[in-house]
Amino acid sequence: MIFAAPKALWLALAAPITLLLAALFWQDYLRNLNAWAKAGVWESLGVGFRRKHLWTSLLCLSIAVLGIALALARPRWGTSEQTVERQGVDVVFVLDSSLSMAARDVAPSRLDIAKTLVRRLAAALPGHRVALVQAEGEGLVLAPLTVDIAILDLLLDTIGPGSLPRPGTHLGSALEEALKLYPPDGEKHRALILISDGEDHGSGWEQSLRSLADAGVVVHTLGVGTTRGSPIPLLEEKQRFKRDQDGRVVVSKVNEAVLERLAADTGGIYLPVSSPGVDPAEIIRAISAMERRTFENQTLDIRAERFQWPLALAALALVLHLIASPLRSIRVSDRAPGRPSDLEDIE
Repeated sequence: MIFAAPKALWLALAAPITLLLAALFWQDYLRNLNAWAKAGVWESLGVGFRRKHLWTSLLCLSIAVLGIALALARPRWGTSEQTVERQGVDVVFVLDSSLSMAARDVAPSRLDIAKTLVRRLAAALPGHRVALVQAEGEGLVLAPLTVDIAILDLLLDTIGPGSLPRPGTHLGSALEEALKLYPPDGEKHRALILISDGEDHGSGWEQSLRSLADAGVVVHTLGVGTTRGSPIPLLEEKQRFKRDQDGRVVVSKVNEAVLERLAADTGGIYLPVSSPGVDPAEIIRAISAMERRTFENQTLDIRAERFQWPLALAALALVLHLIASPLRSIRVSDRAPGRPSDLEDIE
């Protein structure tokens, strides 16, 4: 036998304390009644005292308190096997961290908003397996598929704009790395969420798009940025912006065409993100509605709750406590003249 709430067992100490306090109460109470009886008042009240029932009543009250304490501690014994099946969708986040994601046309920056969206989406998809791929000039798997979303939260703190060794943006490389994370069995239960400004310096994403579509991966895209665009700040040089070969300031704009095509060709949703208050509920609903796959089966030994037994004991003891009252009603005619009161030798 084990207890689910063992700290509640300390309440069992209230049982002997209750017995002691009740005994002291009755001692004082009967001492006063005995004084009345000596004065000739007690018998005229028509009340009798059954001394043998006193300790039975007090003992039942103490047992009732003990039963309640044991019930609160939730005793468990006897085991039964229960199979727990974990089901969900495999969701891979691809986060663009190229230098253009440092642009501030969406405050505080595109990358900051993108990381916030990953956290919000992961938290809104409990029970699903999630993974994280960082995309720049190459794709880097930061976290394989896992049900522990706290890992993503920690990894997101390490991502900065242009933080990978190879600069640039090649979405195709990151998409290929993401595709490798899905288990080989089946072509369902797969979703990919790409959060990017859509800028790409290569054409590999088109081949990756075909591979994703063939593998049954539904791609949802979030385009972070505005069509108005913004200069790209150089982090190592304050108040400086990236310039082209002619010395002109480079203005980065969201490339919606790439992101819209990735979503449309795989049956996904494209969501423009031009402000921090964007709501990704539509993507969450779409993923939640997908057919789920079984990740794992676990057989657990579950101990049965038995709090009902001490609770029933407490209820029975309380009933007996009320029945075994030491006080009883009598008629004055039932007491023989000159017969001493039962209270006279109480002390």
